[in-house]
Amino acid sequence: MHLAKDSPIVVTKTQYTAEEFIQRKIELLKDDAEPFFAVDLEDICHKHIKWITLMPRVTPHYAVKCNDDVNIIKLLSFLGAGFDCASKGEIKKIIDLGVSADRIVYANPCKQSSYIRYAKEVGVETMTFDNEQELMKIKDIYPNAKLVLRIVTDDSNAVCRFSMKFGADMNTARKLLEKARHNDLDIVGISFHCGSGQMTSKAFVDAIQNARAIMNYGMKLGFTMNLLDIGGGFPGNTGTENHFSDIAIAVNQALEKHFPNDGSVRVIAEPGRYYVASAYTLATSVIALRDMVDTETGAMKYMYYINDGVYGSFNCVLYDHYVPEPKFLVDNQSNEKFTSSIWGPTCDGLDCIHTSIKMPKLNIGDWMLWKNMGAYTISAAVEFNGLPFGKPLYFMSKHFWDSVKDAFLPKLKKYQYETQLVRLNINECSNEVEDDMIPWLLEDSVEDTAVLTIQ
Repeated sequence: MHLAKDSPIVVTKTQYTAEEFIQRKIELLKDDAEPFFAVDLEDICHKHIKWITLMPRVTPHYAVKCNDDVNIIKLLSFLGAGFDCASKGEIKKIIDLGVSADRIVYANPCKQSSYIRYAKEVGVETMTFDNEQELMKIKDIYPNAKLVLRIVTDDSNAVCRFSMKFGADMNTARKLLEKARHNDLDIVGISFHCGSGQMTSKAFVDAIQNARAIMNYGMKLGFTMNLLDIGGGFPGNTGTENHFSDIAIAVNQALEKHFPNDGSVRVIAEPGRYYVASAYTLATSVIALRDMVDTETGAMKYMYYINDGVYGSFNCVLYDHYVPEPKFLVDNQSNEKFTSSIWGPTCDGLDCIHTSIKMPKLNIGDWMLWKNMGAYTISAAVEFNGLPFGKPLYFMSKHFWDSVKDAFLPKLKKYQYETQLVRLNINECSNEVEDDMIPWLLEDSVEDTAVLTIQ
């Protein structure tokens, strides 16, 4: 059976880790398999709970560019998040899923004219700008838009810096407010972005203070400034929980100081990697290897070729400055480590994931697991050389599924009861799922568990 554009969601009776889920999948593979992601939907739920607990004043607007997986968008929409869109395509994807236009921020300071027209057509009113030319372009196309002025920040401690490209400095921001007032445009708020993967909370504190100063100036000019967008940059990898908590504490304190909670200003943010980074674990297999002798030391070293690379899921190595670390299944663990390199499957010499890494000796067919692979991976992947990149397999425990299943069920039509697992084939997934990606029966399930297969 071939399931084109279907997305299996496996609901388990008990909670599984991504490694356990992948191990069970691999045990049942008979032949070579393509790379796949184990997507822990519970992890995303936990992230949302933590967000609204630690920063209750800040409404998250998920940055779609980070990972535009339809099932992630459905889940976050159900949980109450808004969306940060950067193009017509992203806006259309959100609108087509039934999300109301008032939950979307068109957060791209430099927009194609036809995209502004599309935003107007579908009712997306709130959009950012940071220069006079963009301001006047919006005036000509969408004069009733609710405009958010993006200011520059100090993002020197971010993994990916944006201020070299976007954001008005303080003096320019004041002039833009004056220009907007002269042209009878509606400036409703201030936004900033501290850079993707921001490593210090001070950047947020300083930016909030600067936003207050510019907002005060706008109010003096007669604008009703009722929106503060604190952007993205929030960490999402496993092990960064304390860092996120530190940022949340600093943001809350800065908001209390500069934007007291009197209901006059709505505060939003644009988290991307925060929500999805740790939810995705990639499984790849060794498809070829070369053994060599180091000419200087005489030691053995190895080159491993795996079935995903920098044109696919590992594009984050090039574009997101990410250094992924492989994890090996228990059967592959060894105390002896060898100097090795890891390469993708394409014919391009650039397709290298690790140039030098100490790791145990592996064989063709062995598997490597890569954690924290949900951010800026599949959203920028291509099938160069006709080679597929990792496809998602979603999983969560029945306890959580019972709370969020309405996020996915509306589009399902045919019902058939089974035992031992719930398999949901949901349309509109951005990736195809082949025969060997289909979920399997989980041994820990019991016959009296209510189960449902929906085709």
